Amino acid sequence: MNKHKTYFNWSSGKDSALALYHLLEDERFTVDELITTVNKHYNRVSMHGLRQELLITQTNALNIPASLIELPEMPNMEIYEQKMLETVSRLKKDGFTHTAFGDIFLEDLRIYREKQLNKQGFKAVFPIWKRNTKELLNEFLDLGFKTIIVCANSKYFDKDFVGTIIDKNFIDNLPNGVDPCGENGEFHTFCFDGPIFNKPIQFTIGEKVYREYDTPKTDNSIRSSDKYGVWYCDLIP
Repeated sequence: MNKHKTYFNWSSGKDSALALYHLLEDERFTVDELITTVNKHYNRVSMHGLRQELLITQTNALNIPASLIELPEMPNMEIYEQKMLETVSRLKKDGFTHTAFGDIFLEDLRIYREKQLNKQGFKAVFPIWKRNTKELLNEFLDLGFKTIIVCANSKYFDKDFVGTIIDKNFIDNLPNGVDPCGENGEFHTFCFDGPIFNKPIQFTIGEKVYREYDTPKTDNSIRSSDKYGVWYCDLIP
């Protein structure tokens, strides 16, 4: 059977790790490259705030070739899509036909991804799509994965939440309305051990910082002055 040459959109977090685990178990695919977007201004993983050096250590432990998409500090959609097009065009020339994501239930995001990729002849794969997020998190832990919270929305969490390692008690202590996997952006993680790694990734916990951002203008009710806060925990290689 001819396997589909696939690249994986690697975020460095737990959902990516579990989705990659399932994709590697699927005989229809070969995963030949990992792609991660990074903020070039800060040399950190987009959204997660993870140091680029730690990301590289992590992907090296996966033993899969990895590359970066470098974005400016505040990229607009035009810049983002241009950077993605450059990367996808390169991968297409290298014989890739499929791409995979760790998304779980964000319909709009999936539709956007599929639409953009279909234009380039790519088929998008979502290994953990529509799975129950509580079950996913328990499966993740049962498989032996380990992950630490690197950033969290201050609407739901305080400074003490970031920098904690997720365990079986985690779900029971979440605030009402927070998805167990943080699928709505409530929090993000760094996966540092598990069955897909050839060794655990070593790090120490650094300082915790608070930052505010302009809320994306997704509907008419959002005023230009609206902001949201995020707590970050720096992890030091």
